[in-house]
Amino acid sequence: MKTIIVFGSFVGNTETMAGYIREGLRQEGIECEMRDVMDVNAELLNDFDLLILGSPTYEPKMIQEDMLPFYDQLASMKLSGRRGAAFGPGDSAWPDFCTAVEMLEERMRECGIEMLIESHMVDGIVEEHEDETLDWARRLARAALKG
Repeated sequence: MKTIIVFGSFVGNTETMAGYIREGLRQEGIECEMRDVMDVNAELLNDFDLLILGSPTYEPKMIQEDMLPFYDQLASMKLSGRRGAAFGPGDSAWPDFCTAVEMLEERMRECGIEMLIESHMVDGIVEEHEDETLDWARRLARAALKG
């Protein structure tokens, strides 16, 4: 199963989460590519079966700026038959906690991607949520391997 994690990251928190997710998938037997959104375009997703997208939430655009062109490209893509999940860090002190993750999930559904498990949203310091992020990734891997 070809798997990719695509993330946008400004200060490194989403990239750190992506690394935890890659490790959790690996622990369940799924190897994957991990790519910064600046190094890909949405067409690349056609080459993968399991798509995992991540972005932090920033005001006022919500999705991280580097992720915006990729997000816009997704609007015209047809990715039926693929499965996926979304993730990202946030801060519940802001009124729009993890809105970017919700936007990614919605866009993925619009493309025909089957979302395998609930999105993973981390509040606060990413490193304090390593164990729960690893657990989420292992659950995602098990769901992907089931069917």
